[in-house]
Amino acid sequence: MTISTDIKTDFHFRKPTKDDGAAVWELIKDTGVLDLNSSYSYLMWCEIFSETSIVADREEGTVGFISGFIHPDHPKTLFIWQVAVNESERGKGLGTKMLFQLLQREACEHVAYIEATVSPSNTPSQQLFKGLAKKLDTNCEIDDYFSADDFPQEGHEDELLFKIGPFQKNKWIRMIE
Repeated sequence: MTISTDIKTDFHFRKPTKDDGAAVWELIKDTGVLDLNSSYSYLMWCEIFSETSIVADREEGTVGFISGFIHPDHPKTLFIWQVAVNESERGKGLGTKMLFQLLQREACEHVAYIEATVSPSNTPSQQLFKGLAKKLDTNCEIDDYFSADDFPQEGHEDELLFKIGPFQKNKWIRMIE
């Protein structure tokens, strides 16, 4: 079975740099649904975690961003912190394509699991991670992680932990070729 993750557009995928921090902050802000962190945090993220994060550009600028890191206690786990896709590009598989691009990097050579937290109302992210598990032909376990009471401000939803894996790199690389 061949699974295509091709997107018929002119995206350019690359590692972020600190110069992307401002555009990433704007992209996150414009989603209207993701937690917006300080502009400084995105500058730092793009500089320090560039090997496990990705930017998707088109002629008009940055249209996608995923921030991730190798979990310090679980070196085979890529933790995805945020997935942002410009409204004009949603529903076209860009999030999945960015995830597959990340998994092909040398920094993710030993990754066998992906984890992410998702709020119950974030249906697009839930579909993204469930769909990824299906494409990787592996498990997607969903557990409670952070409760609304864990957050300092009122109004934050619970966060569920999505754990995808295990998967084998050789298997999924053959699927997307």
